Amino acid sequence: MTWRVFFFLIKIGIVGALAVFFAVEPGRVSFDWQGYAIDMPVGIFVLIVLLLVLLLVYAERIRQSIFRFPSRWRAHRKAIREMKGYRALTLGMVAVAAGDANEAKRQSRRSTDLLTQAPLTKLLQAQSAQLNGDDQAALKYFEDMRGNPEVSFLGIRGLMTQALRDGDSDRALALAEEARKLRPSAKWVLLELLDLQMEAGFWNRALATLEDAEKTGALPTEEAKPLRAKLSLRQAARLKDSGQTGEALKIAKKAMKADPSNDAAVVLTADLMQQNKDTRKAEKLIEAAWKQHPSPVLAESYRSLAASDATPLAKVKRFEALLSLAPDAADSHIALADAALDASLWGEARTHLAKATDILGEPVPPTLCRLWARLEEAEHGDLTAAHRWLKKASEAEEKAQAAPSDLKLPARLGESTPL
Repeated sequence: MTWRVFFFLIKIGIVGALAVFFAVEPGRVSFDWQGYAIDMPVGIFVLIVLLLVLLLVYAERIRQSIFRFPSRWRAHRKAIREMKGYRALTLGMVAVAAGDANEAKRQSRRSTDLLTQAPLTKLLQAQSAQLNGDDQAALKYFEDMRGNPEVSFLGIRGLMTQALRDGDSDRALALAEEARKLRPSAKWVLLELLDLQMEAGFWNRALATLEDAEKTGALPTEEAKPLRAKLSLRQAARLKDSGQTGEALKIAKKAMKADPSNDAAVVLTADLMQQNKDTRKAEKLIEAAWKQHPSPVLAESYRSLAASDATPLAKVKRFEALLSLAPDAADSHIALADAALDASLWGEARTHLAKATDILGEPVPPTLCRLWARLEEAEHGDLTAAHRWLKKASEAEEKAQAAPSDLKLPARLGESTPL
């Protein structure tokens, strides 16, 4: 800013010096041309020359402005038209979000008329058609968007939404694969693709997608670990069914490593170890898991590992060893009580059933109710008491809510609102 002022003052000084110079040394300029004689002071001549130069400069600018006026006017009209069009597009999107089908349709038509080259008008048309229940028109608009590189991703998403609503998982999966190629790191694409691959039973592909989802942050590591364990478990089970026990055991161990609390992974690993004639290692595996988190699934697996010729009393001894690993767990007492019932050790069974009931409190779980019923009938032949326990078991099951799928991800795209 200081330099500008400095140069301005210099210019003023030069002009002032010239004015003084011409005032002190007036001089005259004479012209004799075509019979005309012109005589004037030098200062006036210089002023006239400057005025002519300025006139020529601004005359060119005026000429350019006149010639450019039509194009500038058209650009101005186009800008106003686009402004109105984008305003209509915005109002249409708001109407879609608000569920106002009539307003969305009106603004869709207006934005389409005003914005002939804006691909997003197709999106508004498609969503407006969806709100008005015209799925066929919506599909047409989404297909048009799919063919436009600028908005093809949005078109594919719209088609996926429609496919999921129609229950067409195969088409939704194909579209998800296509969307992934366009946006490899998009969170919703990875999660939707993972969900569809799991639904289709493509465990290997689902595991690869899970890795990408975790790397890109679409799925937090803490959520990815148990899901990886479940997917690996499905993969191992399939290998086991096909007779590839060695490879199945490797995958099962990976599942168990990904989520040590997954009882199904522990049980499958122990089962495969037993098939490989390594029963003792399988027992140690169950015992280690039992110490951390006792469960009926582990108890059943441990029971199956017993030798085929083991007596009921020998099985009781086995479960007494499990009880010592987790003496304060209700499942430890339930497992030992079950084994005691098989061995007709009524007193021991009653003792451990009572301890499990005290630990769990009310309401008593259905499994425990059935063991009580079994004891009352076997020890005393008390069918009334047995029926009372069975009734409690039935009531407890009716109150229990259905467990969600163990491979369910957050809300599906087709279950959400339009785009």
